[in-house]
Amino acid sequence: MVREGASPGKDDNLKLTVIQTLPALESGGVERGTVEVAEDLARRGHRAIVVSAGGRLVGRLEAAGVEHVCLPIGRKSPLTLRLVGSLRRLMIERGADILHTRSRLPGWISFLAWRGLPQSSRAHFVTTVHGPYKPNAYSGVMTRGERVIAISNFIRDHVLRHYRVEPSRIKLIPRGVSPEEFPHGYRPSAEWLDRWRAEQPRLRNRILLTLPARITRWKGQEDFLELIQLLTLRGLDIHGLLVGPAERRRESFLRELKRMAAALGLEDHLTFTGQRDDIREIMSISTAVLSLAREPEAFGRTALEALSLGVPVVAYDHGGAGEVLGRVFPQGRVTPGDVRAAAARVAEFCATRPDVPEEHPFTLRQMLDDTLALYAELAEG
Repeated sequence: MVREGASPGKDDNLKLTVIQTLPALESGGVERGTVEVAEDLARRGHRAIVVSAGGRLVGRLEAAGVEHVCLPIGRKSPLTLRLVGSLRRLMIERGADILHTRSRLPGWISFLAWRGLPQSSRAHFVTTVHGPYKPNAYSGVMTRGERVIAISNFIRDHVLRHYRVEPSRIKLIPRGVSPEEFPHGYRPSAEWLDRWRAEQPRLRNRILLTLPARITRWKGQEDFLELIQLLTLRGLDIHGLLVGPAERRRESFLRELKRMAAALGLEDHLTFTGQRDDIREIMSISTAVLSLAREPEAFGRTALEALSLGVPVVAYDHGGAGEVLGRVFPQGRVTPGDVRAAAARVAEFCATRPDVPEEHPFTLRQMLDDTLALYAELAEG
């Protein structure tokens, strides 16, 4: 463990042990943020440990030298409370300096494990609020950290409005993307383009609009279908791509969307791609990317990824996506729920493609630097 009063930033021999907890490591913003922080810790010579039920991102962690401990701390069962002791023992055995939790049920297991240790030997407890959780005692655990990370001003305001948290305990650290992973002006490889054209022959020479979001009612797929219809009525040769998975419990909504598309006569203007690992390539060949969430999103990472690529984005002006566009591409903002305004803005961008600034403040490097600086500040005591 780091010596009391010592700064990891001032002595290269002092290293941190950081444990992050979350339900699983499949996909999503919470998962990606966890992996990115763990990789950066390992790259800087710290000890990074992630506790989850596992998933497809475990291999990426382990390849970076990060230890993964498989505990189903996100399983919604009274039996999950048995894992409090397991996590407490892990903190003791590994000599944890920081315990950082990113989700509510793992948050409770983490908080109870942490609270059960003597104050003199506890790690520092950090939470990240990744969403506008419904205000209640269950969600309140995410505000019990010594530091509470808010991923946008929208989330910071939500926490201050609904929970008794001293503003000084809240640290604003927006999410970020890597300009190396999402470079401005990126074009896919010839091999990828050949595969895509073979897979999607009916999309050749058409105007592509992409909505990257998992299939769930509040993410705006219904508004996207209405927008596609409005644009086809304008005579534009539009094709909409709905890129994102449908969990088993959402399959009925997926079938509902397909029926809606048929009723609107859009079968030749829509493709449901399902889960894709080449979202960067798909967004890069799109005329515009849409963010039409009916409820304010905590941050709006896919909108930022598209803008980082130089692709115009049209988004409802609320939540984190509104914040991102306000700083990077304000001309893409439209009134939440106004599908006609969104369609009109897309039509403008189809007629004259706007320039998207190459520079923006939401970089992965800034997010990682701010997170590790927070860890160091706490470890200094």
